[in-house]
Amino acid sequence: MNFAIIITICVLLLLAYLFTITSSKTKIPSVILLLLLGWVVKQATEVIHLVTPDLEPLLEFFGTIGLVLIVLEGSLELDLNKRKLPFVAKTVVTAILPLIITAFVIGHFFYYFLDATYKEGLINAIPLCIISSAIAISSVGNLGVFNKEFAIYESSLSDILGVLFFNFLALNTVINLETLGNFTLEVFLMLLISFIATAFLAFLLSRIDHHVKFAPIILLIILIFAISEIYHLPALIFIMLFGLFLGNFDELDRFKFIQKLKPRTLNREVVKFKELIGEAAFLVRSLFFLLFGFLMKTEDILNPNTLELALGIVALIYLVRAIQLKVFKVKLMPLLFIAPRGLITILLFLKIPLESKIPLVNKALIIQVIVLSALVMMIGLIFDKKDKVQVEEEPVDEEKSEVLP
Repeated sequence: MNFAIIITICVLLLLAYLFTITSSKTKIPSVILLLLLGWVVKQATEVIHLVTPDLEPLLEFFGTIGLVLIVLEGSLELDLNKRKLPFVAKTVVTAILPLIITAFVIGHFFYYFLDATYKEGLINAIPLCIISSAIAISSVGNLGVFNKEFAIYESSLSDILGVLFFNFLALNTVINLETLGNFTLEVFLMLLISFIATAFLAFLLSRIDHHVKFAPIILLIILIFAISEIYHLPALIFIMLFGLFLGNFDELDRFKFIQKLKPRTLNREVVKFKELIGEAAFLVRSLFFLLFGFLMKTEDILNPNTLELALGIVALIYLVRAIQLKVFKVKLMPLLFIAPRGLITILLFLKIPLESKIPLVNKALIIQVIVLSALVMMIGLIFDKKDKVQVEEEPVDEEKSEVLP
């Protein structure tokens, strides 16, 4: 039986790898195929009457670890310098605005039509309004430089800001100036912890001579993240800052502190570290979506009670996105379609306090919104044929002060 489980997991992960490397040709996001594969495995176990244990608790575990690795993977790939500041500022705004607008519109709908308080409406709406970096980052690898970086920045910031917004509402019984002040203090405290922890971890990475050096670094990253989450601090800020620091180490070599980190040695180690994080993120992300597909029920996917609401939410998401991209003069294709919901949506849905849950905002609705948004992204990528050529021609001139089209 043990060997049967090992063989099954290995075959599933090899298929996940096949989906990943062929997605550039098929234009089908690997997440759709992973969910479908997990669902097919579930149907097979029912046909052969195989009894499986309750795997639901593993979903949040893999989701949390996956979120850390995926945000870290994305931030390690980002270039940050003075030339990029206007670009970064634009992605911050484009991450915040649609999140707030769609959350308040959907939250108001829940408040007005579903007999919920305004706060309950917002808490249930926020998970549906966050772009999933887990899906977005893994789907834009074949796009041009501008669109790829835009999607990575935007989805990572959407995750971070969405979690901040959700925790602020879910963890505070009363929302007033005092709670807002405490929340601001927590953010500044997390920034301080992030700078200290980042410097310490970079120092370790440059000094450890043992052949096992990346495992303790990754474990320390997850440990700091977990402890920060226990104390309700915005832990994803640390993950992103650490990734940006390592990924842009060359931009900081003029500082005396950086010279103490053995820059040449650290640069070599960062390259290896990026590769390891990429491999680990692939494994955990694949396991998460396979497991989620396995736990999906057919009646949830086709639930007529929530399908109309799911279609309305997805339509609102892309309407708001189209308007804000147009306002900020960002080319619609293919970025309009890269706004999938996924891992972070599921994680926050599982964290909604019992007393704040709205019956119609259930697993069926979450699944339908995730699948529909992934299908929209797939259609957008299929019809986007000129992106690679156009974007690779843009950011060639290093002297330009403006990197946006």
